[in-house]
Amino acid sequence: MTEWELPRSFQAATGEVRWNRLGDGPEAVVLLHGTPFSSYVWRAVARALASRFTVHVWDMPGYGLSEQRTGQDVSLAAQGRTFGELLAHWGLDRPAVVAHDIGGAVALRAHLLHGVDYHRLALVDPVALAPWGSPFFRLVGEHSPVFEQLPPALHAVLVREYVSSASSPGLRPDVLDRLVEPWLGERGQPAFYRQIAQADQRHTDEIERAYDSVRAPTLVCWGRDDAWIPAERGRDLASRIPGSRLKLLDGAGHLVQEDAPAELTTELLAFLTRP
Repeated sequence: MTEWELPRSFQAATGEVRWNRLGDGPEAVVLLHGTPFSSYVWRAVARALASRFTVHVWDMPGYGLSEQRTGQDVSLAAQGRTFGELLAHWGLDRPAVVAHDIGGAVALRAHLLHGVDYHRLALVDPVALAPWGSPFFRLVGEHSPVFEQLPPALHAVLVREYVSSASSPGLRPDVLDRLVEPWLGERGQPAFYRQIAQADQRHTDEIERAYDSVRAPTLVCWGRDDAWIPAERGRDLASRIPGSRLKLLDGAGHLVQEDAPAELTTELLAFLTRP
């Protein structure tokens, strides 16, 4: 299950996007990852959904296997525009969307600001309500040029500890290695701090008052033990989206896909196949 490849590419305005398509079902589902992760976190869920749907997975510019470069715009605003480009490239009209963490903000911006419609929308521990960003996240964002200069070995330890904290029961060593790998080396280390430095709450402030205008049936899933964004935020978000349903998943932290993949998949299948 650790093998994960994105053999296809698309040249977006913000850089090369690596992506893949799984399954050949009659309905399309698009999965969006969060930070500091990649589509790799969706591997188990994507393969399970591919038995019923055509599943599209992609790494946002600046993340995973997609392009990382100096001066790259990896803001939430840029990712929202890239998402719209990708949907047009794929020829998808009103797909079902499942989005985690900042992927939730990207999907909501595309929907509320750029008129992208969804058949259904599932938000998994999304970045959506202010204030967001842990004290560590804010510290790094304010001093990213300093952190970029960390010795590589010290940087690697920092990233491993940070990624590990997203899981409640803890990540397997091979999974942790795979999640950390894109952020190492001459290209990855500055890219890690670049995406944090560009994380600006104004990009969710712009849409927060419009959540009552979400037009798609919506499911909000949350890890009950999420230490990054407390589950209470899930209750608040669900109360703002008309007709949405909240599902709390026991034993799961922020990385629900890793902590409770079977439980999350069960909820998503029920939601995506509901008449």
